[in-house]
Amino acid sequence: MRIPLAKEGYPFILISAAVTAVSCFWGGWLPLIILGPLTFFVVYFFRDPERIIPEGDDLIVSPADGRIIKVETAREEQFLKDETLKISIFMNVFNVHVNRAPAKAKVIDTFYNPGKFFNASFDKASLLNERNLLLMENEKGKKFVVVQIAGLIARRIVSYAKPGSNYGKGERFGIIRFGSRLDVYLPTECKAEVSIGQKVSAGSTILAKWR
Repeated sequence: MRIPLAKEGYPFILISAAVTAVSCFWGGWLPLIILGPLTFFVVYFFRDPERIIPEGDDLIVSPADGRIIKVETAREEQFLKDETLKISIFMNVFNVHVNRAPAKAKVIDTFYNPGKFFNASFDKASLLNERNLLLMENEKGKKFVVVQIAGLIARRIVSYAKPGSNYGKGERFGIIRFGSRLDVYLPTECKAEVSIGQKVSAGSTILAKWR
C-alpha cells in the first residue's frame, strides 16, 4: 500500500522528529510538549490522500485543495494570449498541498518566474509572486494553463511536469510547501461548476466542464 504522505515531506518529517527525539532525550518531557505538536503538524501538512477521480471526458477537476477566490474572465498573457475563464484556488496551511492535473492532457511548455512572496490571496500574487506555469493540451487540441503560485509563507514550488509529459485527469504533478495558490486558465467556452467561497478537493471536485 502507498504511504499517504508526499515524498517531498520526508526530509522535513525526519528532521522534525529527530530534533524532538534528541530534545526529549536531553530535556525530558517538556520539549515533547512543545515540539511534539510541531512534528505532528509537519506530518499532517505533507499528507497525500488518495482521491476518487470523477469519470467523464467533459469534466475538469480541481488541481488543488482549498477555497475558490476567483471565477472570472481574464486574459492569460504568457501562453494563450487570449481571454479565458480564470479560476483561482487559495490553499491555507491546513489544506493538502499536492497538486493534480485538471484533465487528461499533455504538457506543451513550462515557464518558471522567481518573483516575490505576497499573500497568495491578493490579486497581485498572480503576476508578481514566484510561480510555475504549465501549458497543457488535451486530446481534442484544447489548450489550458495551470499556474502554481507561492504565497507569503510558501517558499518552494515543486513540479514534476516537463514538456512532453502526459498526465491523466487527477494525476499528481507537483506540490507547493506551506500555503499557496493555483490559477487555472481555461478556454472561454468552458462552463464553471464552482462559485466563490466554495471549498474544493484536488482531483475529486468538478471545477468546470468542456463544452
